[in-house]
Amino acid sequence: MPIKVQADLPAIKVLESENIFVMPEDVAVRQDIRPLKIVILNLMPTKIETETQLLRLLGNSPLQIEVELLQTATHESKNTSTVHLTKFYKVFDEIKNQRFDGMIITGAPVELMEFEDVDYWEELSEIMEWSKHNVYSTFHICWGAQAGLYYHYKIPKYNMEYKLSGIFQHRVLNTNHPLMRGFDDRFMLPHSRYTSVYRKDIQEHPDLEILATSRMAGVSVVCSKDGRKIFVMGHGEYDRNTLADEYFRDVKKGIDPEIPYNYFPEDDIHATPPLTWRSNATMLFANWLNYYVYQRTPYDLEDLKKMFEN
Repeated sequence: MPIKVQADLPAIKVLESENIFVMPEDVAVRQDIRPLKIVILNLMPTKIETETQLLRLLGNSPLQIEVELLQTATHESKNTSTVHLTKFYKVFDEIKNQRFDGMIITGAPVELMEFEDVDYWEELSEIMEWSKHNVYSTFHICWGAQAGLYYHYKIPKYNMEYKLSGIFQHRVLNTNHPLMRGFDDRFMLPHSRYTSVYRKDIQEHPDLEILATSRMAGVSVVCSKDGRKIFVMGHGEYDRNTLADEYFRDVKKGIDPEIPYNYFPEDDIHATPPLTWRSNATMLFANWLNYYVYQRTPYDLEDLKKMFEN
């Protein structure tokens, strides 16, 4: 899928080296088609890395995507330069009068805090409320998934005794569901979090369906019955070395973390981790774009207002 972004976004060089088609804006405007409009609310501290990871997964379809990067106005990022944020990111006030085919809400390293204690919770709540009428389908990741389940369905999160970190096997519960089409019965997915949601809480909501679970990682993929809200507790977008970087960062902080499960060969922290989840993550995003974005949204996005008012 050609991804339409600003011509000098740092992710472009990385993606082009991987033969992923990234289309500069000046080329895209000459094509007589309507691209899918996707807004990414990037809550991760490592914003450039996360941009690259998500754009990589969005680049696996024959359709053109126009990506808008969004940051919160009520939280100051300490790990990404102001120059980068000013040049490539917008805040909610700048896009709130627009409509989008799809939206991605990333994770954030704040899961041990109560939702209401997060400094941008009020702003995030406003964005999630806005998405009900201005975005057809929203893909929530990790803490973003827990935040979405809490905001939309009042489903709480629970602290775990230890950090869940590693590559875990998952079981598909509904192989005929559009989001799971093409998946094997078992698939791998990275997790990196201190909190979890409980299956029993989700099952109390008839509007939600659990699509994949893990014996060790718990509920992993949840979808609303209309496909407008996707919740993925893991990090399919992670690169080969992302968990390693997190592990060594925690070691440096003196946290004494457990070695990520099923990640380093023979738990040798100096060995190169095998990449065992990329195809699954790519398929998950491709299914979302195809079945719940491209095939559902109207050609004129202004018709979303009429659609959701009926």
